[in-house]
Amino acid sequence: MSIRKQYEAREEGFISSFGCRSAETKGRVKEEESCPIRTAFQVDRDRIVYSNAFRRLKHKTQVFLTPLGDEYRTRLTHTLEVAQISKTIARALRLNEDLADAIALGHDLGHTPFGHGGEIALKEIFSPDFSHHEQSLRVVDLIENNGAGLNLTFEVRDGILKHSKGVGQIIPDDENELAGTIEGRVVRVADIMAYLNHDLDDAVRSGVIRADQVPDFCSDLLGRTHWERATTMINDLVFSSEVKDGKFALQMTDDIYSAMTRLRKFLYENVYRAPRVHKEFVKAKKVLSELYHYFIENGEQLERELVNMDMADYNHTNPSTSRIVCDFIASMTDRYALNLYRRIFFPSPMV
Repeated sequence: MSIRKQYEAREEGFISSFGCRSAETKGRVKEEESCPIRTAFQVDRDRIVYSNAFRRLKHKTQVFLTPLGDEYRTRLTHTLEVAQISKTIARALRLNEDLADAIALGHDLGHTPFGHGGEIALKEIFSPDFSHHEQSLRVVDLIENNGAGLNLTFEVRDGILKHSKGVGQIIPDDENELAGTIEGRVVRVADIMAYLNHDLDDAVRSGVIRADQVPDFCSDLLGRTHWERATTMINDLVFSSEVKDGKFALQMTDDIYSAMTRLRKFLYENVYRAPRVHKEFVKAKKVLSELYHYFIENGEQLERELVNMDMADYNHTNPSTSRIVCDFIASMTDRYALNLYRRIFFPSPMV
């Protein structure tokens, strides 16, 4: 019996009937031989971690653009925090930790430079339908590995696609908005738990808000430190979730759910839309918009830049020029975009 099969047999003993066992995966788009050591979801996790898109997350904005302080979160540290919370919840609920981990590590691979400001820019200049969760799926299916994709399992791809929630319900009532696995649904909630905590931390650190401005209702129920808030949220989800009508339902108590919803509203009003933060996003949108239009008109230079980004052969599906430029822009890091903008649009001094 291979090491993988031994591990799959072990899963039978510790994963609940509501968890997704590795041996029961719906498979991959392209069939391939199973690894003798790793389960299908462990393979997916490793492919994500070794991808170009994952490495680029370290230089992509979470909230504060190109921060100089060493402690500010980036899209990579956000991803790692989501993965940690997801694994903690999955372990407590006897779900598949490897599946939750893989989905969490891949959920933001398609995020644009400059955070949600970049996403809004591409909605305006490329398509109103552009979204980072769909772009993340596009990354793992069509862009990574120079067009070969990562060939991830159905369950991981589904979790990546369904992780986004915008400003809607934290746990939606409509099952069509939810991932097909409980692990995927866990990642969706863990994503919110992570950014509510670390965005609040970074906002206070930056001076955009003061800690005493956080509504007392939120602080009294959730806690006043990152550790207290995270512990409260995780424990509430773990101990409130239960089986209903033969299905496992992730749920939270009304008070904690309300406090999280109110804290998110507070962050949107006082941090994400704060003049000091918003004005930087306006600048970022201008950078991406001008780059987009430049590369639409300059195909030869676009081809050269695609080579630099290891994307030279990804367009085997014959996407339109605008789609290629959108993929190129979305794949950039903050500093790549800024350096490219300077090189193209700033005058070069004569020597």
